[in-house]
Amino acid sequence: MKLFVNNESIELTESAKISELLGQLSYADKKGIAVAINEAVVPKIKWTEYTLNENDKVLIIQATQGG
Repeated sequence: MKLFVNNESIELTESAKISELLGQLSYADKKGIAVAINEAVVPKIKWTEYTLNENDKVLIIQATQGG
């Protein structure tokens, strides 16, 4: 299955939930993460339920400190 994550194409061997994708990309333990699928923000509570589809555009943003 082909996805676009932060504008880069990646291949998954099977369909996945958002939480599984974040684990594969080493985002699972990071704090301050937001995820949008096809330009719609998905609440964190839905990450274990939301199944990704072929050609989905995934945007992963991590908040940072600074001024």
